[in-house]
Amino acid sequence: MTALTRWDPFREMATFREMMDRLFDESFFEAPRLWSRRLEGFSVPMDVIETENEYIVKASLPGVDPNDVEITLTDNVLTIKGQTKSEQEYDEQNYHLRERRFGSFSRSLTLPASVDADKVEAIHEHGVLTLHLPKVESAKPKKIAVKSVVNGG
Repeated sequence: MTALTRWDPFREMATFREMMDRLFDESFFEAPRLWSRRLEGFSVPMDVIETENEYIVKASLPGVDPNDVEITLTDNVLTIKGQTKSEQEYDEQNYHLRERRFGSFSRSLTLPASVDADKVEAIHEHGVLTLHLPKVESAKPKKIAVKSVVNGG
């Protein structure tokens, strides 16, 4: 027995948009085996978390030597770039599957508020680069006390 669900045009539009986003996120040229060895670079998957005092960025960099990573912060734009080196090249005809990527990578994102660049901390552990980007004082939320006025009676 199948369950009936009410048709929701907004849900349908959101599903369509997600499908289109996925289509454009995936490379058009990745499917044919002819182009499976492209080395122009790749994107870095990352998470960005905001707390009251800082932004935390976690970037997946498996197999990347931390010495081959360059992190810059210019006008609230964080850029992580570097290069992964191929371990050993084999004759192309011996590959049954080749999904690991080698070559240069780069990822930039604009932070919503200013950070204190002098206090940024970067840690590379188990293939994950974690950046702690403290917010400047002016970007931190301020709590405003509400005063109560009692009318005399």
